[in-house]
Amino acid sequence: MDLKGKVALITGGTHGIGASIAEHLAESGAHVCLVGRNEDQYGMKKTIEDLGVKCELLQADLSKEEDCKRVVEDTVAALGEIDILVHSAGSAAPGGLLTGARDVWYHAFDIHIHAAFHLAAAAAPSMKKNNGGAMIFISSAAGIRGVKNALAYATVKGALPQFTRALAFELSDSNIRVNCVSPGVIRTRFQNFLTPEQVKNNIDNRIPLHREGTPADVADAVSMLIKNEFITGENIAIDGGMTMRIV
Repeated sequence: MDLKGKVALITGGTHGIGASIAEHLAESGAHVCLVGRNEDQYGMKKTIEDLGVKCELLQADLSKEEDCKRVVEDTVAALGEIDILVHSAGSAAPGGLLTGARDVWYHAFDIHIHAAFHLAAAAAPSMKKNNGGAMIFISSAAGIRGVKNALAYATVKGALPQFTRALAFELSDSNIRVNCVSPGVIRTRFQNFLTPEQVKNNIDNRIPLHREGTPADVADAVSMLIKNEFITGENIAIDGGMTMRIV
């Protein structure tokens, strides 16, 4: 897909991985609509516009179906269409079966899984009208392997690759490609809870490449999946080899 003049809707696009994806797509000429729950405290709208493309900023709570539908409608109204959907918004969901709050489980499904469903359902008609498009969902290495004290998070992230495969098959006749990426330890504010000892253990023992990833590492892969018109239904782990090893 040639991104020049295309329109990308990116949830969680005002910081971290989502922001890096937005910059990568804008650098290739795509107009961008960023969706965040709070104000654009990182100045991403100006950053994108400085690259010479249009940028809209929308506030929404994507755990709500009506907000998912609204951001798609507002993107089409402002920029004319949607060619690319990237669902990067999410949040931590700590706790186990006997130690986590019930609300944590349900909220995790609302923001990660139900939002993906509602956004895809709202965006697909516009893509179909334009004879194709691309959807990207952000899973996690936590969805590939078992994780202690993050039962809800691991479960919803594990569901996203299967949602990707099923949806890719369903939308293939409309030339809408659906792919997924599963980042490992990526240095964003999401990792700020790690202690220095945990960071050292990750680098020394858990990540074969012995370094943390960056948002740009994820954005590079996402950009490739969007541009490559012969990849659909795939999940790519971007984790320095963390989930591929046995010991």
